[in-house]
Amino acid sequence: MRPAILILGLALLAAVWLLPVDRLLPEFAAHMLRHITLVALAAPLIVLGVPQWVQRLAIPPLGAAVLEFVVVWGWHLPTAHAAGRLNGLGFVLEQLSFLTVGLLVWAGCLRSDQPLAGAGGLLLTSMHMTLLGALLVLAPRDLYAALCGTLPNLTGQQVGGMLMLAMGTPVYLIAGLILTGQSLRDRSAA
Repeated sequence: MRPAILILGLALLAAVWLLPVDRLLPEFAAHMLRHITLVALAAPLIVLGVPQWVQRLAIPPLGAAVLEFVVVWGWHLPTAHAAGRLNGLGFVLEQLSFLTVGLLVWAGCLRSDQPLAGAGGLLLTSMHMTLLGALLVLAPRDLYAALCGTLPNLTGQQVGGMLMLAMGTPVYLIAGLILTGQSLRDRSAA
């Protein structure tokens, strides 16, 4: 166990759930900040902080990436997103599913025996995060206001998409490139 890394991951979880991020950012952007923190920041730190979880939680990297894609995109469908924003149980289920798939992706991709497969899973995740972030930024209207019962706030949606692009995309991309480099070093040393 690596206590400092684990504590940092758990502190990020506490901060994103307990601090009043809704007062600092538009509502949609605050919601996106929670998503990105769960899947791209806290989850890898927790996995790195408790490496034995990697063995217990590890599923094939591509399978983990596909599962994470389904969960992330599923919760961004307008009806599901509204349930996550407006209903206490929906919010808990959404947050729990994001954290779960985040842990599965990182546990599967950070396995030391398959760095190239892990790189593929992380790079795939980076691509779909980039696409979703770009769709949120470039959408011509607020995709969620009607179902969430809020006034349209395209700026909040765009800030949320930019958070995904600025935080989620590079974390997965850089980790994927590091694993690719590790795989190349391992092959040249063999």
